[in-house]
Amino acid sequence: MPERELGHSGLRISPLAFGGNVFGWSADEATSYALLDECVALGIDLIDTADVYSAWAEGNTGGESETLIGKWLQRSGKRQAVTIATKVAKWSQRPGLSPANIQAACDDSLRRLGTDVIDLYQAHEDDPSVPLEDTLGAFSRLIEQGKVRAIGASNYTAPRLAEALEVSRRHGLPRYETLQPPYNLVDRAGYERELEPLVRAHGLGVIGYYALASGFLSGKYRSEADAAKSSARGAQVVKQYLNPRGKRILGALDDVACRHAATVAQVALAWLIARPGITAPIVSATSLAQLRELAAARTLLLSKTDIAALDGASAG
Repeated sequence: MPERELGHSGLRISPLAFGGNVFGWSADEATSYALLDECVALGIDLIDTADVYSAWAEGNTGGESETLIGKWLQRSGKRQAVTIATKVAKWSQRPGLSPANIQAACDDSLRRLGTDVIDLYQAHEDDPSVPLEDTLGAFSRLIEQGKVRAIGASNYTAPRLAEALEVSRRHGLPRYETLQPPYNLVDRAGYERELEPLVRAHGLGVIGYYALASGFLSGKYRSEADAAKSSARGAQVVKQYLNPRGKRILGALDDVACRHAATVAQVALAWLIARPGITAPIVSATSLAQLRELAAARTLLLSKTDIAALDGASAG
């Protein structure tokens, strides 16, 4: 499929992005390198990470994902083949969006990534304690220094994102060109009600995470027994999504997948890719087979009837 522009940044990417939260956690060093090589081979060119990844894993402190990506860039020589996106604000060692923290966190990320420039630098979450003018001014200085190409926001509410865009316009500062919200076929209302009209009106790129609702939209959790065979996370997913509406969505996914000889996960991603205003959903994988399966969603073209069926099943 043709590449899509990330807002008005001038950056263009494949309509599927790879989430680097698995690097240094559920994907070890060798697997991480293999996955990154395969992303390039498949034409998946946006690699999304964050300074905090993967601090939650036992024995980790944060920065592991960026470090592995940096090692891979050095050994592969494929820096020009990928768009690197990372984030600041959520890591306990570099918390918040103060100008001093943004500058220091960016320098740390550049060092770990082993690159001169971050293509897309994102505020991982809002920091109401810092005036938006100060935060955006700090990002502006990074762009002026040649350390960052474009900036984006993650986990912002519609009112705060609208305020940030207005602050950028009023003060002549770079604006957030992208939004990274949680969004998928089962979690729709939060994004579609307020954020979608805003990002479409301003032409922002959208790179949503939780594209498969923590695996629920892959069809792997269809009963309590499925959760029992999985991790504690699986039990949480079942509790959250395996209700009459969730079962209805899985049924619609099954029907569409059967018509296209596709997998349920591919259909769920193809629905996202077809949504107006979506640039690229972010997916993660821990094996080459899984990555190849997900990548095939880019060429799965859903009909209006398919989309209507999925929309109807997920309404409410």
